[in-house]
Amino acid sequence: MPSQPPQHQAAGPDAPPRAERPERPESPESPEIIEADWTWIGDGFAPGVQLRVASDARRLRRQALLPGLVSAHSHAFQRALRGLGERFPAGAGSFWSWREAMYELAEGLDGAGFERLCLRTFREMRAAGITAVGEFHYFHHESRDRHERHERHERTGAPGGPGAPLDYALDARVLRAAAAAGIRIVLLETYYRTGGFDQPPAGAQRRFASPSPAVFWEQMDRLAGCLAGPAQTLGAAVHSLRAAPPEDLAAIYEESRRRGLTLHMHVEEQRLEIADCLAYYGRRPMQLALASLPAADGLTAVHCTHTAPEDMERFLEAGGTVCVCPLTEANLGDGLPDLALPYRRRDRLNWLSIGTDSNARISLLEEMRWLEYGQRLRGESRGILRDGGGAVAANLLRAAGASPGSSADRGSSAIAGSTARVSGGGR
Repeated sequence: MPSQPPQHQAAGPDAPPRAERPERPESPESPEIIEADWTWIGDGFAPGVQLRVASDARRLRRQALLPGLVSAHSHAFQRALRGLGERFPAGAGSFWSWREAMYELAEGLDGAGFERLCLRTFREMRAAGITAVGEFHYFHHESRDRHERHERHERTGAPGGPGAPLDYALDARVLRAAAAAGIRIVLLETYYRTGGFDQPPAGAQRRFASPSPAVFWEQMDRLAGCLAGPAQTLGAAVHSLRAAPPEDLAAIYEESRRRGLTLHMHVEEQRLEIADCLAYYGRRPMQLALASLPAADGLTAVHCTHTAPEDMERFLEAGGTVCVCPLTEANLGDGLPDLALPYRRRDRLNWLSIGTDSNARISLLEEMRWLEYGQRLRGESRGILRDGGGAVAANLLRAAGASPGSSADRGSSAIAGSTARVSGGGR
């Protein structure tokens, strides 16, 4: 990813503190040769491949090796919601009832607890063979007192308005956790301005908020000087069009393109989101995004669960890519995206990536399986994501970042050099 612009420190006593530079994980002191029965080499598995990683040769029998995989979309702190909201005494739940539980979590977390959650998530990713993550990070502000001062200022005019900026202190904690876990990270710093279409942030949303694109880019400039070497880079994100007006999306897209940064955004995960956007703007979110931007190069739309095939086709033709999160989308009852038509018009899945999203279950092998299985259920047929030779596995591995040039590789991070193990039969 291109280098970031020079850092600009904000002046004055209320400026957000400069984040501490995380320590770089230590490298192994001596090489080792490992050899499994089968190793993925980009277009298939091959026997007899040896990988140099530490001091002694080891033979891994009844196992196969994959390159390090990429979770292109993650909210690390949401790992704490595992097991919560899985009982429904008041009747069937939904994404929106789950969201209330997430807000309750966000309101109660302090900085140290947030960092511990990130570290646990990133360590679990490493154990699951994920060596690079695109962390879609919108939970920015550690101090809740500042939000209360802002709210009091809005109600009464008391001190605490423009002179009490938000602190962005949780951004540095994500980077420290990633460095401690030894995972490559693209911190997708997320712009979140509104609590709904033309609604101010409320409750926990105030800990997510940035008041303008200008303030957002000032924080990006500060973060550029806080990265722990080449394993940490920055990208940009706009949470969604219910959390940012289209003119702010356009401004952030333009600056992202100027800086050479990838840009991610949640798009059409929920039917209610689409209905609200139609009511307010007269267009669906994907249609509104396409109308607001000159192109879609460098833009990854996350979910697209209810995107119409014709809108998906226009988005991909404009240069966009898509990230899906099958296990989270199933857990939340989102629905199944329609990937069959855009896929049939391409000979590779280089426009598609996969994320672990809420991290309720961290396994890209399961994500890959359910990516294909979900399309089978939707289309009532088999082998939806097959390649030209009729095989499915290679295209799924590309979506998981296991091939150079894949959407996950280009849009989130270079594939790390460590490997994921796949147990053989009979174990």
